[in-house]
Parts: sequence; C-alpha cells; structure tokens
Amino acid sequence: MRRHLALFALLALAASAPAALSAQDSNAVKQDRKEVRHDRRELRGDRKDIRHDTKDIRQDRREVRQDLKNGDTTEARREARDLRQDRRDRRHDVRDARRDRRDLRQDRKDVHEDKQEKKDSTKN
Repeated sequence: MRRHLALFALLALAASAPAALSAQDSNAVKQDRKEVRHDRRELRGDRKDIRHDTKDIRQDRREVRQDLKNGDTTEARREARDLRQDRRDRRHDVRDARRDRRDLRQDRKDVHEDKQEKKDSTKN
C-alpha cells in the first residue's frame, strides 16, 4: 500500500512539474517585458533632460556673451559657472541614456530568447 501511495505521489509530482515550469517561464517573460517598459520610460526621461540642458546651455552662452559685451565680468563669471554645471548635467544625462539604451537592448534580447524557449518547449 505504501509503495502504491509513493508511486502515485511521484506520478502526481511528475505531472505537475511542466505546469510549474511554464508558470515560471511566463513570470520571466512578464518580468522582462516590465523591464523593457521601465527602460523605455527612463530613456524618454533622459532625452527630455538632455533637451532641457541643451536649451539651458544655449541660454547661458548668450547671457555670458551679453554680460561680457556689457562689461559685467562678475555676472559673466556667475553665468559661466552655471554654464559648466549645465554641461556637466548634460554629460551625465547622455551617459545615463547610453546605459538605458544598452539595458533596453539586453532586455529586448531576453524577451526574444524567452519567447524562443517557450516556442521550442511547446514543440516537444
């Protein structure tokens, strides 16, 4: 009797294993898709920050030129400091955007691989 019970438990476990594995696969696909959406959102934010910093840089350059033209060196130094800060911000945003593009590429690759694995597992 014990042997039959053990055999039945083993068969039940073997029958439920593929369902559990496919549930894990679908969770992996969902997580990868979520990461893709997150990376896209991050990339959009970085691009927006880059555009804003570029506009600030243009404005600061105009103000530095105008201050120097008017002979106001103190204000020109202040604007030049602001210009350096905006350039630094833009450089950091460009670096962040590059990383986000790399992450997005990797996450898209993961989604594609997960789809291929799922397709291959259903063929067998």
